[in-house]
Amino acid sequence: MSRSSIDPWTRASAKRMRREPTEAERRLWGRLRGLNRAGAGFRRQVPIGPYVADFAWLSARLIVELDGGQHAEETKDRDAVRDAWLRERGFRVLRFWNADVVESLDGVVEAIFQECRDSLPGPHPTRPMGGPPSPRGGGRGGGEAGDTHSASDETKGPVRR
Repeated sequence: MSRSSIDPWTRASAKRMRREPTEAERRLWGRLRGLNRAGAGFRRQVPIGPYVADFAWLSARLIVELDGGQHAEETKDRDAVRDAWLRERGFRVLRFWNADVVESLDGVVEAIFQECRDSLPGPHPTRPMGGPPSPRGGGRGGGEAGDTHSASDETKGPVRR
């Protein structure tokens, strides 16, 4: 999608969100820059059609979305429509709770790394740059390290899509 085909309101929203990141977005961006040094191409607050993706690696067709408290029951239908729109255009969408980013950043980065590892140029490192490996046994609760959630999940625990 060309830059000129992006609605001016969407572009302005993306610019504002880049200036005012959430704590979880700020932390994850710091680590995604490490993956960028390894050859990834993540950008933050990227306009894609009528939407703004929290993080996107366009050439790998990978989108990472962070969901906070506002992603409750009333937004799950909107998220499902958005995700379907993106998937119809060939994007893979990973969603994580903000709390998982803050409490288990290594696990979230590991899940993203595993999803994009085959798109990285050259020999692939065994784990993402910028931090120690995830602890054995993974994140908190009933999930494994790096598990993602679905916007329709009842709990805040990580659940892999």
